[in-house]
Amino acid sequence: MVRLDRIYTGGGDHGQTSLGDGLRVSKLHPRIVAGGSVDETNCAIGAALAAGPPESLRVLLPALQQFLFDLGADICVPLPTPGEPDLLPQRISSEHVKQLEALIDRFNAELAPLSSFILPGGSPSAAALHVARSICRRAELDVLRLAACEPLNQEILISLNRLSDLLFVLARIANDSGRGDILWQVGSALNRV
Repeated sequence: MVRLDRIYTGGGDHGQTSLGDGLRVSKLHPRIVAGGSVDETNCAIGAALAAGPPESLRVLLPALQQFLFDLGADICVPLPTPGEPDLLPQRISSEHVKQLEALIDRFNAELAPLSSFILPGGSPSAAALHVARSICRRAELDVLRLAACEPLNQEILISLNRLSDLLFVLARIANDSGRGDILWQVGSALNRV
């Protein structure tokens, strides 16, 4: 159980913070950067939820936020060294990836196939989901940079890749099941302004 009775501690005033295992690191550490991008993704999903998405997304979006907290914990708590216990009770697994894929398939089945790329925008909740999708892509890159220098649960990378795809599909759902999508029109649009 987490208990926060003080919001500020002063412990990070000199550019250091603690990982989930207690190790102090720079706030510039790739693990902190990756966790921050995951947090940004979560915030954008919260904005999409606050923007009044369709009923079909009102239960799913908070579940995705909870999932991102689990994923962030997996990033924050380094993998144990051989012979040491894992400090995290549950890591992101291939089962999470399967669940994300099932959600993509379920919601994508409601949409007409695309014949053009679409522009981010449309309804307020769709626009926020497009922002979440783009932040999630950056989070995936930040996690990839972390994985290049430290051992990491590879299911995190796969999950972020699937989550960004899911957020794209959900943005289309929030755009009246794709009917409100803004299609890309090839060629310079600036001469039409």
